Amino acid sequence: MEVKDIIKEENKVYSKPALLDDVHMHYCPGCSHGVIHKLIAEIVEELDITEKTVGVSPVGCAVFAYNYVNVDWVEAAHGRAPAVATAISRLWEDNVVFTYQGDGDMAAIGTAETIHAANRGENIVMVFVNNAIYGMTGGQMAPTTLIGQKTATTPYGRRVDLNGYPIAITKLLAELDGTCYVTRQSVHTPGAVRKTKAALKKAFQNAMAKKGTSVVEIVSTCSSGWKMTPDEANKWMAEHMFEKYPPGDIKDNA
Repeated sequence: MEVKDIIKEENKVYSKPALLDDVHMHYCPGCSHGVIHKLIAEIVEELDITEKTVGVSPVGCAVFAYNYVNVDWVEAAHGRAPAVATAISRLWEDNVVFTYQGDGDMAAIGTAETIHAANRGENIVMVFVNNAIYGMTGGQMAPTTLIGQKTATTPYGRRVDLNGYPIAITKLLAELDGTCYVTRQSVHTPGAVRKTKAALKKAFQNAMAKKGTSVVEIVSTCSSGWKMTPDEANKWMAEHMFEKYPPGDIKDNA
């Protein structure tokens, strides 16, 4: 990097992404969704693909994502985002299509659609927000809920004999031949945010280059569902969730 570029970078003033609509978000204080929305808006701007980007949002906390990131959106039934994204990507091949899914959506209600779209190598990006709980409907146990973790439906903690094991769905998707890039990140620190942005940008670039399915899991918090403050939730996530869902690239064939 040349000196003039370094000076320009140091003097750059932060501004809200133009694609991030100036509206009040419905997310709870400390929720990771707002940060992730900002990153997606920044990436779409930087790649200059605003007119080609289509997001698919199913049911979940992010069901109103279309209110916040000013690109084309399509609503899908719960779990069916990968199927809808498949149709859009195949019909309009020049578009860059991404899904925005939670853990209940991707790893439970939409497991079939998720796995088969990835196995076919559909040219889409799957953004997977994993907070280990059903956040929108009252904090019930999700497929990714940790063993021993308390939720509205596991008040004494998740039990293997009763509830089975947590599903590391991203790890499963990495085993499929159709996925070209599978990574797991977080947004709980500034450094983590930078890594997540780089991962998301790479995934979108893969879609632009038609390299197959990219999956970006973002291990997240749910302060309301976990009954914690945002700071407590970030610490709990780092101390407990990263053991089961460690951040880092899982597969990179791109």
